[in-house]
Amino acid sequence: MAFDVGGSKGGGVRPTMNVTPLVDVVLVLLIIFMVVTPLMTKNLWMNVPAKPDKTEATPPPPPDAKPPVVLTVDKAGTLRINHEEVPRDQVVVRLQRMLNARADKIVFFDASDAVPYGSAMEVLDLARGGNITVAVLPDRLAD
Repeated sequence: MAFDVGGSKGGGVRPTMNVTPLVDVVLVLLIIFMVVTPLMTKNLWMNVPAKPDKTEATPPPPPDAKPPVVLTVDKAGTLRINHEEVPRDQVVVRLQRMLNARADKIVFFDASDAVPYGSAMEVLDLARGGNITVAVLPDRLAD
């Protein structure tokens, strides 16, 4: 701690604070936060199906094959399962019920280009919260 002596009308000794240790501590904290911040990113693992090769002729599905389960979100935020509108609170229950009758247990996710990223992630988190395997469609499906 330093003291001021003289130079004032009161003529007494006045203590002044030394800010050097404070600046040192703040700089150390700044460096720590700069190092730790990139490590705090959230990872989201997705199963993305491979894009079909245009040169190969894909065989038609077997006649008894069930169509894939597709969860879509449009720009208004409406959730649909295989083109059927579903309320948000019933999505997980419906998906689980549909997947219990299937062997593949995979739901494909598709979002409109106009859907905000945060809204799409909320729907993905909703589905993954029900222990459902979600695969993201790489290209927009034709409606």
